[in-house]
Amino acid sequence: MVLIDDEYIKEGKKVTAHLLAAFRYGREDLDVLGLTFRKDLISMQYQVYPQEPDQPERPLTRLQERLKRKLGGNAYPFWFEIAPRSASSVTLQPAPGDTGKPCGVDYELKTMVNGMDCSVDKPKKHNSVRLAIRKLTYAPWEARSQPMVEVSKEFMMSPGLLHMEASLDKEMYYHGESIAVNVHLQNNSNKTVKKMKVSVIQVADICLFTTASYTCEVAKVESNEGFPVGPGATLSKVYSVCPLLRYNKDKRGLALDGQLKHEDTNLASSTIFRIDGNTSRENLGIVVQYKVKIKASIGGPLGGDLTAELPFTLTHAKPAETPDKKDRERLPSLIPQPGSEANPLDIDLIQLNDEGCNPLDDDDFIFEDFARTRMKGGENTEDHPSPSTHDNSLI
Repeated sequence: MVLIDDEYIKEGKKVTAHLLAAFRYGREDLDVLGLTFRKDLISMQYQVYPQEPDQPERPLTRLQERLKRKLGGNAYPFWFEIAPRSASSVTLQPAPGDTGKPCGVDYELKTMVNGMDCSVDKPKKHNSVRLAIRKLTYAPWEARSQPMVEVSKEFMMSPGLLHMEASLDKEMYYHGESIAVNVHLQNNSNKTVKKMKVSVIQVADICLFTTASYTCEVAKVESNEGFPVGPGATLSKVYSVCPLLRYNKDKRGLALDGQLKHEDTNLASSTIFRIDGNTSRENLGIVVQYKVKIKASIGGPLGGDLTAELPFTLTHAKPAETPDKKDRERLPSLIPQPGSEANPLDIDLIQLNDEGCNPLDDDDFIFEDFARTRMKGGENTEDHPSPSTHDNSLI
């Protein structure tokens, strides 16, 4: 929704919204001589006012209904429909002391009053609003084949094989879930296995003119329990690892979900490709994948390691769907009716709903009324994508 000032409506000025997604692969202070270290991935435009006659009419969403009721008749809706499997917001974790906008894929929404001297790339502050947003990846739960792998290693001047089988309890995990890794080791050689290491590896492919891969260990567990495993012995054990950002905040280049200002985020979700395989990696900017790596360390001369890898998907759970308006009207009211018996401890004494609004329509957001002040030249020279740093004649 865009709240347009009466002055712009009387003058009949055109108001447009622009959605931009770009992959920044260099610092902003290095942008010189018109050479920018960024690649535009998505660029979309929507004319908010006056509405074009050929624009299809769409029903308002639940949030748009509340915004329209709160802001009044000068609030106009707009929509952007992004193609499925498009680039998600991904930020590469900067090193301590790095300044400026970090590298990664970011989304920005620009709403501006069009004029003769106004451009999309550099709109004037007094007639535009910029808002940083992020696009996250989620996947509904579905039954997928359980990842499994079998590997063997033979040795020079030694009969028999060292055989290892590994599997995960499932293929898709949500952020914060622990990963159960089942390992079965069978030693038919005359070597001795000293220890086992299970780790979770993040692989981030930077898709530009050429593809560069960056790997980072985000979780690990090392175990000596049950070791050494001598000739003719076997070992079956389940290891548990949980990849979390709070244990990796000092690793530069780690891929994270898009970050807004100083809010907490998490490890980047796995990139999910289209089933038909027609996804262009160049249009994704950064491709993130995860795998579990199991390494058995073998003692003795020419022992080496026996390694197995299991790919898996790390993503967000599907958010709860918002019921349609007609479905919400059929739901029972949450406010106790007069004469009804209700536990006093169950009554919410703080009601933030508008008068006459269904409490089920509450979206838990609070409007802050800012003073409408006109920007003067030289004031507030910072150029950050935040509505609070611009003139509020257009919100």
